Amino acid sequence: MLGYDDKRNFFRMMVNSGCELTINDEQSSRTISAVCHDISATGMSFEVDEPIELGTKVNVSIESTSSQIPSLVADSKVVRCSEQTADSFIVGVEIIEMK
Repeated sequence: MLGYDDKRNFFRMMVNSGCELTINDEQSSRTISAVCHDISATGMSFEVDEPIELGTKVNVSIESTSSQIPSLVADSKVVRCSEQTADSFIVGVEIIEMK
């Protein structure tokens, strides 16, 4: 039987890099700090200190530390949010558009 990772259409690259998420929900537009754990051609996962509701639009910005690798900016949508600890959540997003 195939494991969950074996069913993926795209390989996930481990990143573990700091980033900023601009959350655009009904309350407001605000920016929070996050840690991007991994990224693939169609999505990413982050660790944040607050839950983000499914379907919320999120702009992701990951600054590059290398002059040879461009920074990443993408519009995305939250497709998963699970509690790790009392103050830590893992958020999965689907990339809508790379900028």
